[in-house]
Amino acid sequence: MKYGDKIIYMEGVIVEIHDGCVGIDLKGRLGYLKIPMRMLITDYPLVVGQEVGWNMSFVEQLGPDANEKYVSNLQTYQRRQEEMRSHKKNDEV
Repeated sequence: MKYGDKIIYMEGVIVEIHDGCVGIDLKGRLGYLKIPMRMLITDYPLVVGQEVGWNMSFVEQLGPDANEKYVSNLQTYQRRQEEMRSHKKNDEV
């Protein structure tokens, strides 16, 4: 890493609760974050409106090259989604 690690304490408010994920609005109009339920540490039942906090650092790009495995997997996923949409449209007609 080229830059020193600056850990920043962030806070947000839970705005969505699903079976496998939680949606959080970041305080200070910094955006929206959706995390898997397994990443949330809690001793209480989750309720919309609860506040959460965590330590965060800046995201740093590791290099100029794309990971071809991930690109290939993403393209395969998108192609399959498009095929399913077209099959669904054909079934409806």
